[in-house]
Order: sequence, then C-alpha cells, then structure tokens
Amino acid sequence: MTLFNRRNLIIGAGVMGAAAVSASYLLNSRAAEASVSNGARAPAFSARDASGATRTLSEFAGRTVILEWTNNGCPYVRKHYDGGNMQSTMRDAIAGGAVWLSVISSAPGEQGYADGAQALSIARAANASPTAILLDPAGTVGHAYGARTTPHMFIVNPQGAIVYQGAIDDRPRAAASSLEGATNYVRAALADLNAGRAVSTAQTTPYGCSVKYAS
Repeated sequence: MTLFNRRNLIIGAGVMGAAAVSASYLLNSRAAEASVSNGARAPAFSARDASGATRTLSEFAGRTVILEWTNNGCPYVRKHYDGGNMQSTMRDAIAGGAVWLSVISSAPGEQGYADGAQALSIARAANASPTAILLDPAGTVGHAYGARTTPHMFIVNPQGAIVYQGAIDDRPRAAASSLEGATNYVRAALADLNAGRAVSTAQTTPYGCSVKYAS
C-alpha cells in the first residue's frame, strides 16, 4: 500500500463511509503536483501496450484521444465496468472516430497491477475494447498527466491540447445505483467537440481509488 505523507489530499465529494474515504480518496502528492492545465499541450509519452507494441501520443495526431486511468480492483472502476457504463462510453467514442487508451499505472505488487496478458484477459472478460491498454508500472505517464484516481479521464483534442480532465460522471459513489441519471462528462465533452463547440464543462474533480503508484 502506498505510504501517504502530510501533503496528501482528499479527492471527490459525496456521502461515503469513513472506511471508503480513507481507502479510496487519498492521493499521492507527487501525482497532484504534476497536474496539467486545460488548453495546454498534452504531455508526450511512449509506453508499451498490453500486446507488446510501443505506443506514442504522436501516432494519434489529428484525432481525439481519451485517456482512462483504470484499476481492476477498485470498486469505483468496477461500478462503471460492471454496469457497462465505461464500455458503452468507450465503444461510442471509438465509433465516432476517437482513440481510447486505458492506462494502468499500478506498480508491481499494488492493487490493479497487471502484465500484458492479464490486462488483455481483464478487458476481454469485461467486454471492453479500448484502442490500446497502456502499461505504466513506473508511473511515468500517470505522473506526467497528474492522474490521481481510478478512474481519471483526460481528453486530448485533434490539435493535441487537453480539453477535458476529471471524473467520468457527477456521481462520486461506488454504488451501482448511482449510474442511473448520472451526467457523463466524457460523453458531453465529446458531443461539444464533435459539434465544433468549446467543451462546456472542461474540468471536474476526479473521484475513485488513488492511483497505486510505486512508493
């Protein structure tokens, strides 16, 4: 388990039990310090995917890119996958021409860590088909973006700028029932982009489990 220092922050909102708050909302301060600004150029990266290929942000130049930080053991991630919300959002985004990159930044020995074969197996079992699953066990990509929670979503526009970052929706709870009636910020941002509008809600507070970076 990652050790937290006095500079740790609490992410998210909503009514939760104390145990859930302590387990899921603490964030490593080093990740917070590395956060990026909306409108800024998205940090370049080169990372191995679950199939063994090297993927870079630059290979997707001219396309909308969604980055989703994920951890299969996190109850907040499980909510969105067990309820089909993440898969349907992913599927519709890709059908609309976007690139979807699921990023695993859990360190070896930490919750959510997976090697390539395990990551592909998890995706198959969930009926999820991202463009690629990026393996980031050293946390290089995660720290570059300031990814704090799983899930934590970023959208990069075709010009390479970050136009959305934050939660996938407005229901910061792990209960499956919270999916009903939720506002999906990622869908809304993509609708704005596809219509040629500025993203109306460009930044929200991410919620979920802390990214399990190496200590």
